[in-house]
Parts: sequence; C-alpha cells; structure tokens
Amino acid sequence: MSEVTESEALATLHRVFGYDAFRGEQEAIIEHVVSGGDAVVLMPTGGGKSLCYQIPALVRPGTGVVVSPLIALMQDQVDALRALGVRAGFMNSTQDFDERRTVEAEFLAGELDVIYLAPERLRLDSTLDLLSRGKISVFAIDEAHCVAQWGHDFRPDYLSLSVLGQRWPDVPRIALTATATHATHQEITQRLGMPDARHFVASFDRPNIQYRIVGKSDPKKQLLTFLKQEHEGDAGIVYCLSRKSVEATAEFLCRNGIEAVPYHAGLDAGTRARHQSRFLREEGLVVCATIAFGMGIDKPDVRFVAHLDLPKSVEGYYQETGRAGRDGLPSTAWMAYGLQDVVQQRKLINMGEGDEAFRRRAASHLDSMLALCETVQCRRAQLLTYFGQEGAQACGNCDTCLTPPETWDGTVAAQKILSTVVRLDRERRQKFGAGQIIDILLGKRTAKVIQFDHDQLSVFGIGDELSENEWRGVVRQLLAQSLIAVEGEYGTLVLTEDSASVLGRQREVLLRKEAPKPAAARAARGERKAKTVAAELPEELVPAFEALRSWRGAQAKENGVPAYVIFHDATLREIVLQRPTSLAQLGTIGGVGEKKLATYGEGVLAVLAGHDGSGPQATGGEQEAEPEPDFGPEPDMEDVDW
Repeated sequence: MSEVTESEALATLHRVFGYDAFRGEQEAIIEHVVSGGDAVVLMPTGGGKSLCYQIPALVRPGTGVVVSPLIALMQDQVDALRALGVRAGFMNSTQDFDERRTVEAEFLAGELDVIYLAPERLRLDSTLDLLSRGKISVFAIDEAHCVAQWGHDFRPDYLSLSVLGQRWPDVPRIALTATATHATHQEITQRLGMPDARHFVASFDRPNIQYRIVGKSDPKKQLLTFLKQEHEGDAGIVYCLSRKSVEATAEFLCRNGIEAVPYHAGLDAGTRARHQSRFLREEGLVVCATIAFGMGIDKPDVRFVAHLDLPKSVEGYYQETGRAGRDGLPSTAWMAYGLQDVVQQRKLINMGEGDEAFRRRAASHLDSMLALCETVQCRRAQLLTYFGQEGAQACGNCDTCLTPPETWDGTVAAQKILSTVVRLDRERRQKFGAGQIIDILLGKRTAKVIQFDHDQLSVFGIGDELSENEWRGVVRQLLAQSLIAVEGEYGTLVLTEDSASVLGRQREVLLRKEAPKPAAARAARGERKAKTVAAELPEELVPAFEALRSWRGAQAKENGVPAYVIFHDATLREIVLQRPTSLAQLGTIGGVGEKKLATYGEGVLAVLAGHDGSGPQATGGEQEAEPEPDFGPEPDMEDVDW
C-alpha cells in the first residue's frame, strides 16, 4: 500500500473515529485489505475488529458490504456509524418495500459507505443482481465462526458465502471472528473459499476481564450477593441453560431490587426486541438469557457476564464472557459451577440428536470446559493455551491466581466412590446417581437407602471423613477426569476404562480441595471487588463524570440511540481526567471524532464548566433471597435453547 493510502487510513481513523493510532494488528490488516488482499481475522471481542473493515470501506472506492447474522442489531450498528458521520444503511426483513427501495437507490447512486446484509439475503438472486449493479469496496463477513458446522453458533446460510469470491474475484474479502480454535480457523478458510487469504491472529487475552468460577451451592442467592457487593447498578448478562431458569432468575433479581429482564427463544419476537433494545439503551439493566442472546451486541459498558449453568464448550464460554468489558475497563466473568452441571451436560450429549461422531466432538468440548473449571493453574493461561496461544504466564487477575486453590491426594476417596458403584452393579445389578452413592458412603439411612437395603453394603458409612459437599466435589472431579461416567436418562454413574487403574492402585488421583460453604460466602464478600469506572477516578472528579453520564443519557433519549453511541464510558472518563476547556482540546481525546465534536462538543464543555469536583453519589438496597436446593429440578429437554 502506498504512503498516500497509509496516510489516508490514519487520517480517516482520526477524523471519523477520533483515535490517533491503530492498535495491535489493525494497521497491518487494514493495509492488506485496502491493497486488495483477502484476510481472515481472529481478534477478541473489544479488540477493534470493526475498524478493520470500516476503514477499508471508507478509503477504497465504493460501498463496503458487511454480512452480519444480527438482524435485530443492524439498526443500532447503522445508528452508531451515522453518529460518526459515516453514510450507512442496511437491508433486512424488518423493512417495508419503500424502505428497501430507498436503501437500494442510495447504494446504486454511490451514496452509502457501508451497507449491512443478513447472510440469507445473499441467497436471493435479486440481492446478488443489485450488488452487481453497484460498486463494492470490500466484503466483510462478520461472526465468521458461524460457518463452522462443529461450532456453537453454526448458521447454514453462511455456507453459501463462497459465492462472493466467485462472483466478485477482484473485491477483497475479510472474514472476522472473536473466537476460533485452529480447526475452526481452517474450516472458515475452506468453507468461505479463501485459500489465498492472509491470516491475522491477535492475542485472545482480555486482561481487563477477571475470570472467576465458584462452587455452586445456592446459585441465585450467590448471584445476588455477587451483584449487590460488586456490580450494583452495572449492566450485565446472566446466562442460564433453560428458558424456565431464565424466567425464574430474572423474576428473583427483580424481587430483590435488581432490574432484570428475560431473553430466550420462547418469547415472542416483539418482547425479545423490546428487552434487547432496553439493554442497549438503558443504564444498569441486567439481561437473564439463554445463549440465544448476545452475539454481536456492541454495548461497550457490560461490566459483568455471569453463568448459572456450565457452558457446553470453551469456545462458547469465551464468546459469552467476551461480551463484558468491550471498552477495556475492568469487568468480571463469574460462574457458579457444581456437580449437577456436569451430570446434566453429559446427559444432554448422550440423549441429544446427532451421530456418534457428533457426540464424541461434543464430549471433547465438554471435557475441555471441565478442565478449565477444575484447573488449579491460572485460568487465563489455560484459556489462551486452548486457543493455541502457548507460554502464557500467570495473570494475577483470576481467582486461581488471587486465591490459589489447595490440592489433596483423593485416591482413597476416588476408590470409595468407584467401589460403591461396583458393589451396586455386581452385587445388586443396580445403578444409581451421585446422591444415592454419597448417602451410602455417609451412612445415611434415608428412605431410599432402606428401601434397597443399601445399609447392608460393606461400603455403607465408610466415607464419614468427608462432608456431603466434599463428596459432591469428588464425584464432580472424577467425572471431569473421565474416571467415572454418566449413563442413561436418569444420570446414573458407571465405571470407565480408566476406573480400573484407580481401583487397582496404579493411578494417583489429585483433586482440588472444596471450600466449606460458609467460608466460600465470606471469602467472596468484597475480597475481589470489581472496580467501576467511577471508582477508578479521583473522588473529586466523580461528580463531573456522573454529570456527563446524565447529559449523555438525555442526548441518547432525545436521539433515540443507545448511550454508548454518543460517547463510551472510557471516553467520558478521559474527558474528566483531561478537563478540556476548548473544542480544540476536546478534539484531541480518543473517541471524539470530527462529527461528534461538532455535534456534542459545546454540550460537553458546558457540563464540565458547571462542575467543580463536588457532588452527590448513588446508592441501592437488598432483600433476603429464598433458598434453592443444590441439585434443583432438571430442565425439560424441550426447554433448553440449543
């Protein structure tokens, strides 16, 4: 790329987006695409992927065509670009005939810099014909992992996108995703027909996100404590496995003073759209959702992502937690994880649709997720290793770094579990789940134990050295290490090929030590308090920051756009730190481009002039959470959003 074009790209970055320099691989990617080359880009959420196609679309002649699966978000994406002075539009099924005709006319007249299309529209001859009659600068295929048939967000319509390279061989294509293993990376390249593409793989590290996984005891109450103590008033996402759990969690949070809305595929389209719109536009709203929610959400100030159920894969976990902290400010990825999560996920795999190869792949994905949950090493380093980024050092900002877990020799405990399974099978021809086996080991004469004469087994009562919670941890970790397996509809425990080596004293079993429940609750209280944006500022600057947020909220409401479209929290933070007193000074702050400076500059300066560093602060309250059993009811299979 010539020096003139390089200067033009950098000038566009400053003029439109308000930044003085590219980050990481952005410059190399943009240079390659502007020069006409194809690119496959793997870059974490919040790493600046959108600039990698938006600037080529602005610098190269013609209109950039962005293929995005996110119809519900296209309007917000276009609004955000228009706020920057970019001529943007979209075409999807939500528009009426006249709206589509207007966008088509703008495209053909060369009056659009960027146009967003859903992948299914590119299967229509009418859309391909329209594109053939205009001038295209670049094709951007966003969320490119949707093309991977083994992936967690597979979209069949993506398989037809190889037509872009066949029909427009001289137009550069850039495929982008925030998460992909090496296998998915190769599948993207193959299925999109991009054999000559240059590959750019940025670091998968999100250092501003603190990863934490806690033992599940009373998950809704644990979540409430986490939110009240660390993220009061923050926007965030809570992921649950089933629709019923989503509804119950949202209702529970609302009863306890935290404004929350549900989002899942069982809600009508209008309700889902309203809840998504509220999340994007309102400050501090919590969305409780299945994995149907969140892909492509461009809300920068999501301060936490919580999981009340175990994700099916590390890819899914990384993609979902990556929706936190897109603005680079401190955020938390928090998950409650217990024995029933492991049992339930194993059952879903065994009972799910798909052939044996699919079940093996799903089991492999789950094994990797379990390894992340059970590791005694740095979680961030293990995440990075999973995505092929070897040699990462301990981060010092995850739970295993901040509070290193203890380990213990669990070989004898494992033998007791396995021996109980053996005796039930061989002596009684019976199979039971973890609860019954633990009751036997603890010597509990429950109705079920008495009914089946299990108090007569030689293993009855031999496990009183551990508590019930500790035995659950042993079973969970044996499942994670494939030393025991789940079988059938009722989740009974059976031996595996590796069980014999433990029973035969040929293999040592090292386990994480389970924290006692009361100690776990106390340890969480304020010990790893997540820093809010305001908390990071000097106390005297907080009133000005909050005043700017209030002003931004009013502007957003007046313009009918999310608050972050006006300015990100990170930009407001920089403004109060720099305290500009003129438009020229304000224009030097990152995120303040020419269009925003002209539109909002005087308003920002007026707010700053009215604050001298003193003012009020915000507060909130709590109710008692109702108890919930550890195991809990299993979700109806039809209730699970796949």
